[in-house]
Amino acid sequence: MSTNSTKRMEDSKQSRYPLLINWFKSRNCKVIVALSGGVDSALVTLAARQALGKENVLAITANYQTLANEELETAKKVAKEIDVIHHLLEYNELDNPNFTKNDSLRCFHCRNELAINLLKVAKEKNISLIVDGTNLDDVDDDRPGMIALHSMGIKSPLLDIGLGKKEVRHFAKINNLSVHDKPSNSCLASRVPHGTEINSVKLRRIERCEMIIKKLSGVRQVRVRDHDTIARIEIERSEISKLCNLDKIDKIVFEIRELGFKHVTLDLEGYGKKEIGKLNEDEIITIDKYVKK
Repeated sequence: MSTNSTKRMEDSKQSRYPLLINWFKSRNCKVIVALSGGVDSALVTLAARQALGKENVLAITANYQTLANEELETAKKVAKEIDVIHHLLEYNELDNPNFTKNDSLRCFHCRNELAINLLKVAKEKNISLIVDGTNLDDVDDDRPGMIALHSMGIKSPLLDIGLGKKEVRHFAKINNLSVHDKPSNSCLASRVPHGTEINSVKLRRIERCEMIIKKLSGVRQVRVRDHDTIARIEIERSEISKLCNLDKIDKIVFEIRELGFKHVTLDLEGYGKKEIGKLNEDEIITIDKYVKK
């Protein structure tokens, strides 16, 4: 590719960030941003702050007891970097039997409850606009949670203007956001296979296992899938070599077994998007029963 072509591509990318700022300016109102601690919601929060000013932006991070403490601390750090008003929304989604039964609609019930709680805050503070960090690439996955949020009126500015993950990271980097290269994460409940009930004991055990692996191996992204007596470790393929050390392996296995697992395995396919298929017809009907009309 020629230098001129590369420059045109860069100029095109640069011109898209003002679209995000203008998305907020055109609405000209106070906004609640669901700040998860990831790069997507961080960029949305920054754009809202630049467009509307500090006094018109409320960043809310939901501490619903299934998010790793590391993610909560990152959200607090990002809020300070951007200099926005930041509130923690405290509730326990483990009190919701529709969530803890952990069927294929777990994420729908999680995001639906989040939306309900955000809407309560919005009503109390007389704020009409709530946004999240859903980006264009997210529509490629099965996202019952996204359906839940949008059905409750939560907006996704990144999706509206067509920004994908790569562009989000680019704009986060040039705006000096510390999370610009932070690996994507999800709630701890996603480590428990569908059909297995979720409880706080499982979640805290998973969180502890992931902390152990990060500390002893230096990997940046890890998932520990809880298969009852088996802990299945997933890390990026590029980082698998960091575990190719018998001393590290022995320490990791010992500490994870101390937490109650009998077997510790490493998924050699590595962490990444896996084919989970489309929602079948019954699941679509089930979602429709819950979606707000």
